[in-house]
Amino acid sequence: MRPFDPGVLAVAPAARRPVLLLAVVGVLQGAATIGTAFALAALVVAVVEGAGIVGPAAWLAGLLVGRAGLGWASERVAARAGVEVTAALRSALLRRWLTVPAEQRPDPDRAATLAAQGVAAVEPYAARFLPALVAGAAVPVMAVAALLWVDPLSALVVVLTLPLLPFFAALIGAATRDETDRRWQALSQLSGHFVDVMRGLPTLVGYGRAERQAEVVGDVSRRHRTATMRTLRLAFMSSAALELLASISVAIVAVTVGLRLTHGTVALQTGLLAILLSPEAYWPIRRVGAEFHNAADGAEAVAAVLDDLTADQPAPSPAGRSADLVGAELREVSYAYPGSPEPVVRDVTLSAGPGLTVVTGPSGVGKSTLLELLAGLRTPASGVVAAGRCHLVTQRPFLPAGTLRDALRLGTDAPDDALWGALRAVGLEGFVAGLPQALATPLGDDGVGLSAGQRSRVAIARATLSTAPVLLVDEPTAHLDEHASAQVHALLQELAERRTVVVVTHRPELVHLADRHVVVTATGAEAHR
Repeated sequence: MRPFDPGVLAVAPAARRPVLLLAVVGVLQGAATIGTAFALAALVVAVVEGAGIVGPAAWLAGLLVGRAGLGWASERVAARAGVEVTAALRSALLRRWLTVPAEQRPDPDRAATLAAQGVAAVEPYAARFLPALVAGAAVPVMAVAALLWVDPLSALVVVLTLPLLPFFAALIGAATRDETDRRWQALSQLSGHFVDVMRGLPTLVGYGRAERQAEVVGDVSRRHRTATMRTLRLAFMSSAALELLASISVAIVAVTVGLRLTHGTVALQTGLLAILLSPEAYWPIRRVGAEFHNAADGAEAVAAVLDDLTADQPAPSPAGRSADLVGAELREVSYAYPGSPEPVVRDVTLSAGPGLTVVTGPSGVGKSTLLELLAGLRTPASGVVAAGRCHLVTQRPFLPAGTLRDALRLGTDAPDDALWGALRAVGLEGFVAGLPQALATPLGDDGVGLSAGQRSRVAIARATLSTAPVLLVDEPTAHLDEHASAQVHALLQELAERRTVVVVTHRPELVHLADRHVVVTATGAEAHR
């Protein structure tokens, strides 16, 4: 977990400008702080000596106004940087996951945590910690340089004690990293388990296991809460340690200046400047330590995101995917899920040309996995995959939050007339026409507002709008009654007249309509016709 990884700017180019502006504003704030110390010391000396105070007062007022303006600019730029860095990282992360096979993606628990809470935690990291880091790098150098010019002895004290702060901060940061890792692991377990419980809640209630799962969620929540409290305790203790160390160091400077003022070996203005400038050398580093704890989650998330984005991709297996291909073929393909020693697909050969190919077989033999291999979503461990451009309709199709029109147009820009034609083909035209807002009807995430059968038919309607020469469909009638199933079967048969259609099903009616029937077993695949 590094305080700042330049790789962020490489994978998120949109973040370069706000981060650069933060650096410029931070340096200007440091210069204004040093100037304010000189102006204040000059004003105090002028009052003590009875000299004119108009000039020093005007400089002090101008510098204070300038610092206020720079503070406002820093807040605005920091807020913008937080939003842009977060959006850029999330976009890059999702693009990466969408363009690589399933084996190269993280497990679902980690992915959900990283894309949601993880990337969201980057905002305080970019908006608060990065400005503090810039100030921590620039202001102490300027303060020590000014002290060296004004009072070399005070500068020597600061130079000798200042390295202690980043040294202790690094030690504390290592402990913070370990605690943050434990907290992220607990959060990933909590989020993943909670999502699984919510998805399976009807089944759990049916078998009387809902109360037991509530206890499990509570146990995981307690582990996450305990890890969070350990992290907070460490943050408070480390902040107190840095404050104490900085206070002692400033006190040493103040004592040496006071003794020299008493003996008359140093001028009043020099002593005031030394006392005013020395805290400015320590304060930015103390702020970095405090903000680091606030942004530790963001730093951990940045490291995890960069690991995912910069991971080397394994060499692709022999495969072909071309717009010129109109069919789909598997030749002696085997595949095992990540972490599983046994292949779910073993030495399968399947050839599907234009027409309707139906794939059947017992549950668990990898029929859905075969479609994902043909679609390029998974990479085979061995064998060859050759397929044209594919459109895949899964058992649980993705419907984005938005309108029904948005769900149908996903991946296409078809006009409304074509959308109505697609709905008519799957038997949903009357249902949608009867809705108060028709195609503009809002849907929740994952198609909330529609039944499972309606979601399936919307996905099939969307497939009819695709121009892909290969259509892959997984259990299209699992949630449909006999009448709706017959309508979908007729539509698939019609689409097969001009495309390659591969359907996984358990319906014998669809098997009778197929041009080719492939039975998949645990030891391979057998073509019946």
